[in-house]
Amino acid sequence: MSVNNEFDNLVRLGDYITQRREKNDNLDVPIRGVTNSGFIPPKQLDADTSLYNVFYKNDFVFNPARMELNSISLNLEYEQAICSSLYEIFYVNNTEELLPEYLNLFIKRDEFARFCWYDAIGSARNYFRVANLQEILFPLLDIDIQKELVDTYNGLKALAEQNEALITPLTEACQAYIVDCKKKHPEVELGGYIEEVKTINIARKCTFLRGVGNQGFIDPRQQRTNESLNKCTIFHKGDLVYNPSVLFAGAIALNSDFDEAICTEEYVVFHSKDAKILLPEFIFLWLKRKEMGRYFWFSNMDSVRNRIYFEDTCKIGIPLPPPEVQQAIVDIYNCAQEAKKIAKEAREKMKNLCPALVQRAING
Repeated sequence: MSVNNEFDNLVRLGDYITQRREKNDNLDVPIRGVTNSGFIPPKQLDADTSLYNVFYKNDFVFNPARMELNSISLNLEYEQAICSSLYEIFYVNNTEELLPEYLNLFIKRDEFARFCWYDAIGSARNYFRVANLQEILFPLLDIDIQKELVDTYNGLKALAEQNEALITPLTEACQAYIVDCKKKHPEVELGGYIEEVKTINIARKCTFLRGVGNQGFIDPRQQRTNESLNKCTIFHKGDLVYNPSVLFAGAIALNSDFDEAICTEEYVVFHSKDAKILLPEFIFLWLKRKEMGRYFWFSNMDSVRNRIYFEDTCKIGIPLPPPEVQQAIVDIYNCAQEAKKIAKEAREKMKNLCPALVQRAING
């Protein structure tokens, strides 16, 4: 790999890895493919596995035709498994000097994927093979420092996985309690508890323009000129904003972050008349359900532009449990959102950490 030779800690990777060439001998073990996200079940279930290759724990398995996509994975899951003969396998032959997990940090970088793409261009089929990998100059650190870097990465990985494991059960519990509210508490018409917000940005004092997608607030797809901002609607914390054209797809957001922002005049903005009686978060959870998405899709088919306007939203029925019950459901939802946020941040830090750790290795 094109790294400056002035660094003393660079070694030829081929001196530390060995290609594995072991064919399947009717083993009853998992069959796996490889993507840039890890191992996956095979796409072809009836293949002749007698030609498949065997790999073991701490082996690297990769697709030589997809290395520009970083389709390589370090096996930390299976004691023994097999993969297509199209894949190539190698392992670290001296783990006292090079940890497989540290080598994995070096490999799982966008820079490495770009190098594989560049290096494979001259081959007959643009393949990047073990032979190419062996010629790479690699920053080899003291084994204790390798362990430190790997522990840092694994700590973030564990944090991401632990929080990801919480998201589904918390979300399902939240939805289950909402459904239970339908059975135990009276249903009221939403229009009696909400009012539309029509504060227009006439003086163009606010310029923070937001759009709404099915994941919440987003950057606007088209920036407006200052002259056209006076048509936008101002909204504040606690307000709900939705796109009337794609509400069926979940394009609604509750503003919990911005003191003040604006949206285009096409959006609908409303809030709870009395948050002590009907929490805006509870309204949001009710309208965000998949069942409501199907209802919106069905009910707007006969409208001229297939839109759900504020008057349509007012006709929706919603259960009205006591505020403390609403808050308990909202708290569960917030826990799920917090877990999702922590997991996302950890994954992003993991992605940024790999090149940072390798740079530290190169710089000594």
